[in-house]
Amino acid sequence: MDNFFWKDRKRTIFGLPWSFTRYRMTNDKIIIDTGFLNRTEDDIRLYRIIDVTLKRSLFERLNGLGTIHCCSADKSSPEFELKHIKNSRLIKEQLSDLVEVARQNSGVRVQEFVENDLDSDHIKG
Repeated sequence: MDNFFWKDRKRTIFGLPWSFTRYRMTNDKIIIDTGFLNRTEDDIRLYRIIDVTLKRSLFERLNGLGTIHCCSADKSSPEFELKHIKNSRLIKEQLSDLVEVARQNSGVRVQEFVENDLDSDHIKG
């Protein structure tokens, strides 16, 4: 059985967990389980996550919630969100830390491409 660092549900009215979307996070993956009669479970490996962003609408701020938006290299889930969750800032930080550890453990490197800002007129030849 997996050890979960965090579990929550998508929250709806007044920040209550009245939905059929469940989130779980282990040290190496996020599991998003949706549906009531027909259920879908999606696993995203943490080392595949490229970017993590916290979004908080007025509704979410009023109810102590937030949404974590993730971009990943996962083919089935290139972008996904952990919607309307409690302690969203803390969870985002924990997720970011776990992503770094998972990358190191998997030997995965993420390269960022930075455009050269030098104008050709400034280059001496």
